[in-house]
Amino acid sequence: MNVAYRSGASILWPMDITVSIEQRLVAEARQVTSRRGTTLNQLVQGFLLELVQQDRTDTVAQLQTLWASGVQRSAGRWSREELHERM
Repeated sequence: MNVAYRSGASILWPMDITVSIEQRLVAEARQVTSRRGTTLNQLVQGFLLELVQQDRTDTVAQLQTLWASGVQRSAGRWSREELHERM
C-alpha cells in the first residue's frame, strides 16, 4: 500500500521503479544495509536525495559566481521593441 506524504505544498506519492543491478553488488549492498539497520530501498533513496541536493547546491553556487562576476550584464540598453521582438 502506497502512502502519500507532504512536501511543502505538494502531496507526493511513492513511485515504484525497476532497475537492473549486478547480483553481486546487490548482495554487498544488502550486507551494508543490514549493518546499518536500514533497507536497500532507504539506501537508494538516500543516495538519490543526496545527488539531487548536491546538484541544486552546485547550480546555486554557479549562479552566485556568475552574478558576482558581472557577466550577466548586457553590453547596452535594449529598446522596448527589442525586448518584445518575436522570433
